[in-house]
Amino acid sequence: MGERSRGVKPVVTRRVIMAAAGLAALARPALAAWRPAPQTRIIVPAAPGGTTDIMGRMLANHMLGRHGLPVVVENRSGGGGTIGTMEVVRAAPDGATILSGNIGPQAIGYSLFKNLQYTPDSLIPVSNMIIGPNVLVVHPSVPARTVPEFVAWLKANPGKASYGSPGVGQSPHLSGVWFSQLAGVQTVHVPYRGAGPAMVELVAGNIQFMFDNLTTAIQQIRAGKVRAIAVTSAQRNSQLPELPSIRETMPELAAYDVSTWFGMFVPAHTPDAVVEGLNQEIKALVVQPETAQRFAEMGGVPAYGTPAEYKAFVRAEIEKWAVVIKREGLQLDA
Repeated sequence: MGERSRGVKPVVTRRVIMAAAGLAALARPALAAWRPAPQTRIIVPAAPGGTTDIMGRMLANHMLGRHGLPVVVENRSGGGGTIGTMEVVRAAPDGATILSGNIGPQAIGYSLFKNLQYTPDSLIPVSNMIIGPNVLVVHPSVPARTVPEFVAWLKANPGKASYGSPGVGQSPHLSGVWFSQLAGVQTVHVPYRGAGPAMVELVAGNIQFMFDNLTTAIQQIRAGKVRAIAVTSAQRNSQLPELPSIRETMPELAAYDVSTWFGMFVPAHTPDAVVEGLNQEIKALVVQPETAQRFAEMGGVPAYGTPAEYKAFVRAEIEKWAVVIKREGLQLDA
């Protein structure tokens, strides 16, 4: 039998207390030692209203609530997201400037623009936040409710139908290009300074259709202001399960598969401690049940990853779109 069973109290020494305190400190996440820099700002390389903007504001509000430090969100739209990206590339690598990035300027742009002033090494991927499909939506005046009907209508009106996008080089733009090429139709691309302005023009009937992130288009779809025809991902989406994927509607569109993603980046040479701290901050936001619920309502899913995982993911996306863009023969000036 041990000492405790004989009524002898165990001796607790100062050394034992200090050791226990040290183990408790090690068990606490590294986030406790990290705080956002004063006057932190998140650059959104798009207009207000789109998913890139929503992600930036969600993170800013999250950090304000946790640390009591205001984080300013600045929209720097234009150039397919390259203008806002360059502002972050040029910023001091001290953690005070964060980029709310996306598939356009952080993957597609490297192959699409021939004179881009930054490279993948100009930024450090911190973590992805959300991933989801684009959705093909049309103005209610368009006499088509299925993809085959829509393709037939476009072929009957070659070069007359226009589609909007949040900017040249963004995934909604490339979604339209790839769709038009595979379907063998002639359409007119009209770029805007963000998804919000493009959707306003679609609702007004000034353009006939667009590919938009489901995360931002779903409200207009549910309100009946635009008609959804199909999603761009390989599988259907749980928020609109009745919508087919584009690839399942016609044999010539079988290869079509586009998903969009949105995450955070910081300038190259930002200290590892800052990158890791911000990564854990993003994780704390993304793993919350209410965040997952909001993402689901937007048609997306949480996509947190470590800096190493996010870097590998972004590199794979760059390579994927390089093949698509080269095959399509696309090349633009930044």
